[in-house]
Formats: sequence, structure tokens, C-alpha cells
Amino acid sequence: MTAPPLFHLREGGAPLVVSIPHAGTFLPDDIAAQLTPAGRAVPDTDWFVDLLYKFLDELDVTVIAATHSRYVVDLNRSPEGGKLYPGQAETGICPTETFDGEALYANAPPDGAARAHRVARYWQPYHDALAASLERVKGHHKFVRLLDAHSIRGAVPRLFTGDLPDLNFGTNDGAAASESLADRVVAAAGQGFTKVLNGRFKGGFITRHYGAPDRQIEAIQLELAQRTYMNESNVSEFEPARAAGLIAVLRRVVNEMLYFP
Repeated sequence: MTAPPLFHLREGGAPLVVSIPHAGTFLPDDIAAQLTPAGRAVPDTDWFVDLLYKFLDELDVTVIAATHSRYVVDLNRSPEGGKLYPGQAETGICPTETFDGEALYANAPPDGAARAHRVARYWQPYHDALAASLERVKGHHKFVRLLDAHSIRGAVPRLFTGDLPDLNFGTNDGAAASESLADRVVAAAGQGFTKVLNGRFKGGFITRHYGAPDRQIEAIQLELAQRTYMNESNVSEFEPARAAGLIAVLRRVVNEMLYFP
């Protein structure tokens, strides 16, 4: 199969950049050959997040969306390693298990050299483009906001207890975005879905690395429980009617980040 570009980038002039790092499903042949059947099914994909945010095509915002699976390399993890959530189960820069703990590799997982190659080949270009986009937009407006868009099954016992709230906003406990912006964005989501700020998901590497309110770069991660827009047991097709209510909420969230100082 011909490999797609590593990501799709649409440049806009508005002071908002939207990052979609985990909606991709492509596996290069050499990596797919190493994976178990569970790995080749890419179950931990942020299914259809790119379609949920399709309305961004109507807006003058910058959007960067990865095409390759997080099993190739996790764009929301640091190449230097380290725990995002001490005491919780997590996946690394090159995951070796699914969220449920199933092995991804039929034999040995990638060693240090293989991980370094994947970082250079797949991780670095995305982050180079994201960093450049933030600086370009900030150069025009003197400030920029970053929305890092994700989703996950609403119940993953290995990663968290019980059911996840529908909308999980993260600002790394206020280090990545101002309290006033975070409060307005959470309020803009309205009352139709359960929501939390800096709960189980406080923001991954992207939010923590790029969010710098003192430099006028504010970053918020939004992790959606997939039950809000799809049948979690059947990921074969997008259901626009089921997703309509959530898309209306996402429009309000984006508008708050885009239009209000």
C-alpha cells in the first residue's frame, strides 16, 4: 500500500491551531509485519476525531492531522520518556501493548535504535510542522491558542477506574492555559454532556510542551469519551446523526477559543 503523507496540514490565518495526532490508522508495511493481529487492528485509535472536527474547514484555522497510527510512534509522548501520570498505566513513545494490555508485537518490541529511528522519521516532522505553525500564527496575532483533539473509549479499566466523563479538558493543572480561558471553554461546552477540567486526563506531551501562557501560547487538550459519538464496539463507520450533538458542542468550544480574548 502506498504510504500517505505523515500528516495533513491546512494553514489558516486565525489565532487557533488544532492538532489531531491520534486519528491516523496507517501502518507502514515493515512495522505492520511485526505486529500481532491485535496490533494490526489499531484498536486504540482516536476514531473519527478528524471527522468530528470537519467543520473546521469552514473556519480560517490551522489544522494538523496525523495519518499514521499511534502504534508507529505516539506523537503525544516525549521521546525522552518519563511518566505523564505517575502511578497510572501508560503507553510510551512506541507502544508495546494495547490500552487493555495485549501485546502489540509478535516477537521483540522495538529497541532503542528502532525507537530513535521512528522518532526521527515520524515524530519529528509532525512536531516541526506544529511548532512552526504556532510561531507563524503567533507572529500575526501576538498570541495563539492550541486545541489538541483526542478521544478514547469511555471505560478502559487498565487506565482509569469507572467511566470517563464525556468531555475531559486538560491544561496541565493550569500550566498550559490561563484559568480564565479554561473556565470559559469548559462553560461553552454547555450542560448536555458530563465534563471535567484536569481530571484523569490533564493533557499529554503536546499540551504540556507547547502551552506557555507567559509566551502567549495557551494549549488545551480535549479528550472525548467515544460513546458520545459512536458505538464503541463497532468502529467500522462514522455515524453523523449520532455525532451531531457533540459536534455542536465542539463548535462552541472552538468559537470560544477562536473569538474571545
